[in-house]
Amino acid sequence: MAAKQNALHELVVSRVVHLNAMAYGVVTGIFVGFAIFIATIWLVIKGGEIVGPHLKLLGQYFLGYEVTFLGSFVGLGYGFLFGFIGGYLAASIYNRVLPIVSQQASDTKDSP
Repeated sequence: MAAKQNALHELVVSRVVHLNAMAYGVVTGIFVGFAIFIATIWLVIKGGEIVGPHLKLLGQYFLGYEVTFLGSFVGLGYGFLFGFIGGYLAASIYNRVLPIVSQQASDTKDSP
């Protein structure tokens, strides 16, 4: 019984838990990019005398970004870029830390 559990544990650790860093980066980039895009479009449609003073501060970091229809596409691009970088790094770090943690877990599990 213990051999089956150990084999199952090894299978799960070796096959399931590794993240595809490229795919994770693309998905995170799409999510962040569309979040900025939708937030900007929402404020442009909402309108008003002063449009999105807090979101406008992203222009300090994203050159060319403004709370306008054109600026929403600039924000989409920057959001994808920085989301991709963040997602890729997070998945890469996770994949490098995973073998260390799983080895420590199996060492403590095997010790009497």
